[in-house]
Amino acid sequence: MTVSRNKSYEILIGVIYDFLIAVDMNEEVDVEKTMSDAFNVPYADIDVLPKEIVIQTIKNFQAIVKTFQAAMPTWRFERLNRLIQAILLMSYANYTYVKNIDKAVVINIAIKLAKRYGDANDYKFVNAILDNVLK
Repeated sequence: MTVSRNKSYEILIGVIYDFLIAVDMNEEVDVEKTMSDAFNVPYADIDVLPKEIVIQTIKNFQAIVKTFQAAMPTWRFERLNRLIQAILLMSYANYTYVKNIDKAVVINIAIKLAKRYGDANDYKFVNAILDNVLK
């Protein structure tokens, strides 16, 4: 399936958001069904990059959260807006585990998403925390 990268990132934050809700509810996630529903195509037709980002986010979820938590000692990751959590998780997984993107590009994408879907100043937090944790 051919979807623009920007549209893929928008869809991915929704998929990761759904994952976060499932985690909070202590439920299993059917990744293939969730992604198929989100992209509105069979799972096999979804490009490799979005699949890899979601799989790496889920597979490394606890480690990623610990990394963010260490970088923000006065905040609790789970207390952040779920949408901001999804943006941070997607960005970190894309940069750290998928490794096909420059740090500045990852941060720029995250800022755009935070400006579009977050509260007025969420993008500043997203920028600062990603700049701090992406190595």
